[in-house]
Amino acid sequence: MKNVSFRNDVLPLKNELFRLALRITLDRADAEDVVQETMIKVWSKRDSWDDIDNVEAFSMTICRNLALDHAKRRENDNERLDADNVREPVAPSDPFEQTVNQDRVQMVRRIVDSLPEKQRSCIQLRDFEGKQYKEIATILTITEEQVKVNIFRARQTIKQKFLEAEAFHAKHRESK
Repeated sequence: MKNVSFRNDVLPLKNELFRLALRITLDRADAEDVVQETMIKVWSKRDSWDDIDNVEAFSMTICRNLALDHAKRRENDNERLDADNVREPVAPSDPFEQTVNQDRVQMVRRIVDSLPEKQRSCIQLRDFEGKQYKEIATILTITEEQVKVNIFRARQTIKQKFLEAEAFHAKHRESK
């Protein structure tokens, strides 16, 4: 990519980088640190920006690797995502329905948080960031086929665990 500008090409990626780092580290402070380290690393490579085909993929790859390092250092203590970073669905006017929907969103968050790292990253990049399979493959340094498999398995796991939890809660409500 020619004429890469830190201000115009790299800085606008900070929110995407943060969301990716947060999905991997599951910790807001670590994710912020990862984004800062990513920006520093990308800046330090400014002399070779002209040789980089896709500065976004380059930045995302650095971010992912740093986030994985942070997660390993913290021994992946499985902390949860902050509610601030996930958009809530439009709430119905009925307070009971609002509570049920909030519980379901929290359940899906917990399920996504429990996925293996590669599946979690693929879901984040595809479903939350809207990236194409090819871009995800480049960022995660895996094949497009592996991306598709990871997304398929992640969605299947989310669906299965969600349905199991819903059935458990329905059975529990009936017994009361």
